[in-house]
Amino acid sequence: MFQKVMASFGQGGATVDARILDRHVRPGGTLRGEVLLTGGQVDQEVESLGVTLLARVEQGDGPQPTLVDLPFQNVHLAGNELVRAGAQIKVPFEMQMPWETPVTTVFGKYLTGMAVGLQTNLDLAKTVVDPQDVDAIPIEPVPAQHRILDALSRLGFQFRSANLVKERLNGAEQQLPFFQEINFAPSPAFASAFEELAVTFLARPRDVQIVLDAHKRVRVTKGGGLNGRTQSMLGMFVVEYAALGRTNWEPRIEGWLREVAKPRGIFD
Repeated sequence: MFQKVMASFGQGGATVDARILDRHVRPGGTLRGEVLLTGGQVDQEVESLGVTLLARVEQGDGPQPTLVDLPFQNVHLAGNELVRAGAQIKVPFEMQMPWETPVTTVFGKYLTGMAVGLQTNLDLAKTVVDPQDVDAIPIEPVPAQHRILDALSRLGFQFRSANLVKERLNGAEQQLPFFQEINFAPSPAFASAFEELAVTFLARPRDVQIVLDAHKRVRVTKGGGLNGRTQSMLGMFVVEYAALGRTNWEPRIEGWLREVAKPRGIFD
């Protein structure tokens, strides 16, 4: 009886451990893995077993927004099963990654600020605490995203950080309730005009929409004040996968940046 009571509080009860089988996955691809379900000291009834994609996103305005873990994809694996004491069960799974899944690595190097993981949830009958397991997922860009990141690097922009924002972009076809910003320090050629350049990828089955957000330095703001202020300038491009090599993206991006950098009046 004592073992059953302790198992209800998570001590000596069943446990889960997920293993991701893919070395890396891309937006729109399939994540493959398996969950190892290990029985505890007593038999227990499983109400449900599943895996969920979680993203840590910034919510709210201000200099210190709240960070929340937001689920954006899930797969149900099992339910209403009896796990015998000491049993070991492997449950394979496949999960389709949404096309707008954030990128967490580039050529195997993690992007600072990214937290996207796979959470394994085991719901047990008559328990106070249900076991969970969270594993980070290496998500590489699709080739079109790689091409734009490479173009920015060739233009002299240097990666600073990345973050996820729980908002919607005006004028963009966005499926998820949040979007990713990959932030770059400006190249020497644009250091006097821009404070930062943020890039957002909204991938789709046939193309990816690129949103560039140039934080332009302004001399006088409409609300008053001199210097030290920036104005957000947005640009949107569409990269078709089938026509990826037909556009020289370095001069196209540079041309847009030079146009945006031009002064247009007292407030710009």
